[in-house]
Amino acid sequence: MNTSRFRVLIIDDSDMAREGIRTILSNDPAFEIVAEGSSGEEALELTELWMPDLILMDIQMPGMGGLEATKLVKENFPYVKIVMVTVSDDITHLFDALKKGAQGYLLKNLKPESWHEYLKAIAIDEAPMSRELAFRILKEFSQYERPDVSESPLTAREKEILGLVAEGLSNRDISNQLNISEHTTKNHLKNILQKLHLENRVQLTKYAYEQGWMNK
Repeated sequence: MNTSRFRVLIIDDSDMAREGIRTILSNDPAFEIVAEGSSGEEALELTELWMPDLILMDIQMPGMGGLEATKLVKENFPYVKIVMVTVSDDITHLFDALKKGAQGYLLKNLKPESWHEYLKAIAIDEAPMSRELAFRILKEFSQYERPDVSESPLTAREKEILGLVAEGLSNRDISNQLNISEHTTKNHLKNILQKLHLENRVQLTKYAYEQGWMNK
């Protein structure tokens, strides 16, 4: 078992958010916070200065946002692991983060013990995280029991819409692609969520992945 401490850089423009993250990590001796910043520009400067093992990066920040900062950090310091930290569970943000090189994605409202386990799993992973591994970790921390999916309750149209959700398309993009109204798309999504007993787009994407419907 890896007993070394992981050097962490926290990047978030909210003082309260940084304090909350600091409090969560301080409860586990595996993590050592080496620096904090409040912008994408500071993320680049502090990474070069402190050479952290792990960066916890907010997505929405004034100036350079977290996604662009992630792309630049990974280009210059490919060794560092980056986990996006956000209040949004929009799956499009997860896809964007992975495309920019992030290794993971954490919601700010998760329980602290989930943070510890998840971040350790990211930190000790030697290989770059594939999309498949990302969804395996999502499965580990999903907050629902997997339904019996031997026979899908979805119609052909609902499966088509779910596949597009899993590819990261927004409701507007789905509407344009299928030539239906955005209102119709939203109602289809409501039906899909109710049929599968799921709550959000992250869980829908996980379901599509488990069914083998993800081809990207």
